[in-house]
Amino acid sequence: MKPESILIVDDEPGIRELLGQILGDEGYETQAVGSGEEALALLEQELFDLVLLDIWLPGVNGVEVLKRLKATGSDIPVIVISGHASAEQAVAAIQAGAHDFLEKPLSYDRVVVSVRNALKQSRLERRVQAVLERGVGPRLTGSSPLVQELRRQISTAGPTDGRVLITGANGTGKEVVARLLHANSKRASGPFVALNCAAIPSELIESELFGHMKGAFTGAVEAKRGKFELADGGTLFLDEVGDMSLLTQAKLLRVLQEQRFTRLGGSREISVDVRVIAATNKSLEDEIAAGRFRQDLFYRLNVIPIVVPSLAERHQDIPELVEELMAEIVAETGARPKRFSEEAMARLTAYPWPGNVRELRNVVERLVIMVPDEEIRPKHLGFLSPAAGSDGVIGFRADGEL
Repeated sequence: MKPESILIVDDEPGIRELLGQILGDEGYETQAVGSGEEALALLEQELFDLVLLDIWLPGVNGVEVLKRLKATGSDIPVIVISGHASAEQAVAAIQAGAHDFLEKPLSYDRVVVSVRNALKQSRLERRVQAVLERGVGPRLTGSSPLVQELRRQISTAGPTDGRVLITGANGTGKEVVARLLHANSKRASGPFVALNCAAIPSELIESELFGHMKGAFTGAVEAKRGKFELADGGTLFLDEVGDMSLLTQAKLLRVLQEQRFTRLGGSREISVDVRVIAATNKSLEDEIAAGRFRQDLFYRLNVIPIVVPSLAERHQDIPELVEELMAEIVAETGARPKRFSEEAMARLTAYPWPGNVRELRNVVERLVIMVPDEEIRPKHLGFLSPAAGSDGVIGFRADGEL
């Protein structure tokens, strides 16, 4: 990943050298100039992620540079620095659009914290804007080896018409994977239809899958198309397929073999062109051994197996996931974006997340709505209380109030 770039603007060579050394040690790329005119000229030619700007400059002063930069519509965060500024000047700089105000002599820690916070806020604002432009849709966030492998499997399996069986714990994002498979297929312009088999009573699931004619059963006051018909030309996603009854499994197997079926109460066979993607949080091999799942149906569904890892298996993705979820929630609710302190993020990363990404989203949404401060700190995570796991490792348990 390319290092973030910072422009240092100060008329004192010693300050430029000091800031360049501090930021270089932290892994940032830096350029330094000694006047406002040089800064404005360079900002027209190159892209920077942040500007450190002294107020007292020869010629065009720092506040004027800040005003001109913001007048162009630039969203580059600016941190203003000064050795002898009044409170009024500090307020004026913030009102002109500065992210923060640092007084000389500069503290290493203060500079690093201010720069990190400004860059975090800038990344979050860009994510929010990206979500607003593209809309909230299926997205696989993270850069861990497990997520990279999952992306590879999706890009390989997506363009085929092979059936896919997605396995993983609740909340890991199995439907996201199914939607991405659909989006990467030749059926992407067709419908994506989802059915949660665990949420439908066993006596109604056949009607949901295959449809019914008027009068087929009590309450069937009109004919209804089933999910297979609705998904014709596209993809049918059968979530929690392991919860399907053996009788329904037999009927599903026939449809997969013949690509045609009859509505409940009907006599005419209906042919469809549907790619089936199934998902389960169960071990279907164990279900087969227990006599609860048909082996022949398993073979039909499990042409391309994909396993979605738990969040605990890819905890290094949590900071990026938090940023993405924060951006989605801000875009959906209009709430103010917030940043997480390093200590708070470390606590989120240490938590085992039994509810996976779904639980993480719930926590981030709760914090965005309920925390009045701009920065979320460990004190706001009191509802994630320490608990020792069975392996002796200290984790966290969500069982309290904010």
